[in-house]
Amino acid sequence: MVWIDLRSDTVTKPTPEMLEAMAQAEVGDDVYGEDPTVNRLQELAAEKTGKEDALFVASGTMGNLVAILTHCGRGDEAIMGNQAHTFLHEAGGISALGGVHSFQLPNQADGSLALADVEAAIRSDDPHEPVSRLVCLENTHNHCGGTFQTPEYTRRLADLAHRHGLAVHLDGARIFNAAVAQGVEVKALTEPVDSVTFCLSKGLCAPVGSVLCGSKDFIQRARRIRKMLGGGMRQAGVIAAAGIIAIEKMSLRLGEDHARARTLAAGLSRIPGLRVNEPATNMVFFTLEETVPLPEQELIARLKQRGVLIGQAGPRRFRLVLHYWIRDDDVAQTVAAFEAVLRN
Repeated sequence: MVWIDLRSDTVTKPTPEMLEAMAQAEVGDDVYGEDPTVNRLQELAAEKTGKEDALFVASGTMGNLVAILTHCGRGDEAIMGNQAHTFLHEAGGISALGGVHSFQLPNQADGSLALADVEAAIRSDDPHEPVSRLVCLENTHNHCGGTFQTPEYTRRLADLAHRHGLAVHLDGARIFNAAVAQGVEVKALTEPVDSVTFCLSKGLCAPVGSVLCGSKDFIQRARRIRKMLGGGMRQAGVIAAAGIIAIEKMSLRLGEDHARARTLAAGLSRIPGLRVNEPATNMVFFTLEETVPLPEQELIARLKQRGVLIGQAGPRRFRLVLHYWIRDDDVAQTVAAFEAVLRN
């Protein structure tokens, strides 16, 4: 069966152009800084985000972990949302491996942190308390529906943090989606922050990898943390080659995913029993209303029988993610599969 896989944009496979570039990649030892393809990827990432330097890492989770351990020492505190990927889905790495304490604030509906909440969370110089060192932001925000933060909000948050001597790290796993949705350059969303991680292997289709960007001094220190975590890669140009195409070409077509997300949401919203959120980017979230006497796993199983894979995001809440390998026909077939399952 050919699956319509909407569980995540992490399921994307490299394009034929990427596979060709990987086969032809010029490589060297990246731990020595001698892989020309990795170096080119890092230069491109730094340029796109408006930063001085960048570091290729194995995953977004590693990128966020490296960033936070570079900004914070043991016993320091990082302020973040209670729906943040770092808090929910990164295995507690900042605490387990870095001894970094987290202060979780309620995320607003759009994924932002209320500035008043952030200011109130910043600790005084009290030896009884951890030291406030970092604010973490997420853009786009996964758990809040693929919502995005604006350049204006990002600047205001960064200005607030900097006034109090705190740095700002941006989990920008899908930062290119956020930029496309607003019609702005990526650097408009990243220049105010001190560091940013973005993912190559989600909607950008590369098979593996993320990039951490920041100042030259920050990246120099981050490189040591990456090594400590076992993240030093050797002839990594083989995979970095796909990342270059991801940034230069795949980022330009993300608007197609957003448009298909809106089409899918419109189709699903016409089906009784589904309460569908208006998508901000490439994610469609819906809730199965109580009037539908169908357990969550039964819905997932019945759709799978019809070739459609979806992910659960909470009690009776589901997520569908559009990406390069989902076409217009797939959207129509997905709506038809939902209609068949829910109207029978």
